[in-house]
Amino acid sequence: MFLEPNVNKSKTGWIEVVCGSMFSGKTEELIRRLKRAKIANLKVEIFKPAIDIRYNETHVVSHDSNIISSTPVSSSQNILLLSSDVDVVGIDEAQFFDEGLPEVCEQLAKRGIRVIIAGLDMDFVGRPFGPIPALLAKAEYITKVHAICVRCGSLANHSYRLVESDVKVLLGEKESYEPRCRECFTKGMETSDQ
Repeated sequence: MFLEPNVNKSKTGWIEVVCGSMFSGKTEELIRRLKRAKIANLKVEIFKPAIDIRYNETHVVSHDSNIISSTPVSSSQNILLLSSDVDVVGIDEAQFFDEGLPEVCEQLAKRGIRVIIAGLDMDFVGRPFGPIPALLAKAEYITKVHAICVRCGSLANHSYRLVESDVKVLLGEKESYEPRCRECFTKGMETSDQ
């Protein structure tokens, strides 16, 4: 379990990334950390990509229905504009943001802001996804969470797409994706057991 290295109000910023496959608890962990920051009386602002309206247009919602209010934004630059006078910035579904997100997070950390990011580290074919690899390189703290493979029960680190589509960004839930371990993911990709 991640314990905050510095919950006092010093102005030392840093970047934390919570990554993994779909259904691994990334958003759940993001919400947990943000709620703890609020308990510590820190000023918190949460952002999500405007395109992610699966559960709610203005709230970050986990698969377990935990919820926290957020601000939807269409560009990572908007996060800089809306993050004045805060101690902690939370960002959900970071893989959907533009390639400017790592620099935005770096600027926030330099301002003394704790930045907590959650996102998929790989896309549906197992390639690094969006700005996440650069965020992992810049982060002081990285937490990789795992789901359970629905095929064999092992730890899952892949998001296997169940529907036929070649588009990189396809918003969906259990009807469109399932968590799989490396072996079951590879077998599925080879045989297309959709």
